[in-house]
Amino acid sequence: MLIGENKIGYKGFKVDENNQLYCNPGIVKKYYKVGEVESVTGKLKMCENGIHFCWKINNVHKFYNLLEGNVICKIEILGDVVNDDDCKKSCTNKIKILQILTKEEILKISNTGSNNSGVINSGDYNSGDYNSGYYNSGYYNSGDNNSGNYNSGYYNSGNYNSGNRNSGNYNSGYYNSGDYNSGYCNSGDYNSGDYNSGDYNSGDYNSGDYNSGDYNSGNRNSGNRNSGNYNSGYFNTNSPCVRLFNKNTDIQFNEFVNSNYYNALNSSNFILNEWIYYTEEEKKNDKAKELIGGYLKVYEYKEACKNWWINMSNDNKNVIKNLPNFDKNIFLEITGINVNEG
Repeated sequence: MLIGENKIGYKGFKVDENNQLYCNPGIVKKYYKVGEVESVTGKLKMCENGIHFCWKINNVHKFYNLLEGNVICKIEILGDVVNDDDCKKSCTNKIKILQILTKEEILKISNTGSNNSGVINSGDYNSGDYNSGYYNSGYYNSGDNNSGNYNSGYYNSGNYNSGNRNSGNYNSGYYNSGDYNSGYCNSGDYNSGDYNSGDYNSGDYNSGDYNSGDYNSGNRNSGNRNSGNYNSGYFNTNSPCVRLFNKNTDIQFNEFVNSNYYNALNSSNFILNEWIYYTEEEKKNDKAKELIGGYLKVYEYKEACKNWWINMSNDNKNVIKNLPNFDKNIFLEITGINVNEG
């Protein structure tokens, strides 16, 4: 079976110290020369017997990366041909090496856009590779004006962003300069809310850390507009004692955060969202997934609690079950975890 016009294909080669072309299908290198005819005998079988090549130059780049000092030659197919299922790779029993393509010739053939200095770009003015957008200097970008890698949005200078105008990494929102943000306009990290300059906030407009409320300038507040720490109310400037399981204790918050209880509670990561990479099979079957590389998975609160508990050591689980006023029913109601089950 033959496809392609005029029986013309493309083959990648490595180059040795004497500038000789070779490929290494087995233990012994096989050398080739421009202008010569090469052939093999026996029954053709992909990846076992035959001279491998690609009908489309963009597919060669997947096997012989041009950024690693390899070259691509234009070849004439003179024999029988066997193609793989998607025709991205083929083999024949006879070829003629017509010419070594220059970088300029490869760019002209591989890019469907214009003014690209990278390879296999369908957009314009890209200096990276595999871009379908415009003005990208990174790799695998489907948006525009990205200088990072694996971005599907626009104007990103970081990596793995699916939103727009992010300068950090792994952001799915917009205008983030930190990392792992799923909200908007965050300059900190791991925020799922908006306009936070701190870290690990699930609310909005927080300048502190670990706040689940809004407009807090302190830390670990679940209420609003607190300048103190560990407050669940409003407009507080001091730190109260800890209440555990709906009952008061005489433990100050500063004492609690330096205790074994607190260390146990934080011994396992509590993950509300994480970057999940697509499998090679998923990327093979979906061009968008190949471009993006992955997605931000968001866990429901109780799902995140169960993952936190599963990844915790038995010793730390026992420390938590010995918290003052510990109540397994309240613990189950809040976390969805039945401590009697492990």
